[in-house]
Amino acid sequence: MEVILLERVAKLGQIGDVVRVRDGFARNFLLPHGKALRATKDNRTKFESMKSQLEARNLELKSEAETVAKRLEGQTFVLLRQAGEGGQLYGSVSTRDIAGALTQGGFTVDRGQIVLNVPIKSIGLIKVPVQLHPEVVLSITVNVARSAEEAERQARGEDLTKTRTDEEEARAEAGAKAEKFFERRAKRDAEAAPEGEVPADEDAAQPGKKKREKTAKADSPSAAADERPAKKRDKKSAQAKGEPRDKT
Repeated sequence: MEVILLERVAKLGQIGDVVRVRDGFARNFLLPHGKALRATKDNRTKFESMKSQLEARNLELKSEAETVAKRLEGQTFVLLRQAGEGGQLYGSVSTRDIAGALTQGGFTVDRGQIVLNVPIKSIGLIKVPVQLHPEVVLSITVNVARSAEEAERQARGEDLTKTRTDEEEARAEAGAKAEKFFERRAKRDAEAAPEGEVPADEDAAQPGKKKREKTAKADSPSAAADERPAKKRDKKSAQAKGEPRDKT
């Protein structure tokens, strides 16, 4: 389809240019947004009568956009979102979110003026183009972070998306394997030991325990009390058999 451009369109042309585009692009974007007219004979005549007005209006809009661009250029806007350890967002940041942040910052920008080909899905500092006018394009920075503190750290240049290095991963993996090995060994020793017997590792980990238990039994008053009646019974038994009495 051939159309007459009513304003500058990137990669297509300037005001008044007659260009050929795909039918879907013309019907879904250029025509409904007032950026072009079908290149019919009547529309060509119509454009010639309104050309001066379109150019004057274009200059006015361009001047307004340049004024806003001077204040907006290079600004940073913080967006706080939940994210995983590696910085992957639980969701995404869209043009609507960025336009909302700009509005809170005192700038009136439509979401359609924010050039974002794909949604932002991780934390960090992202440069985002903003097209205030077909001939006025600037860049802002979107600081996506999990907290205000992290946003400040990112602004200082710190990369919070880095995970553990290969060396750290290797050390952690080796530690986990060693822990599992000793757990399996302790379980195997416990299963192999007879019922009631303390495994060798456990017994070695408690040196002197059995010795202290024996000493405690020997020194306890109840053990001494049980020993005296036993001696008296032995003496009575010996007298009944006619054995000489032990004077001791």
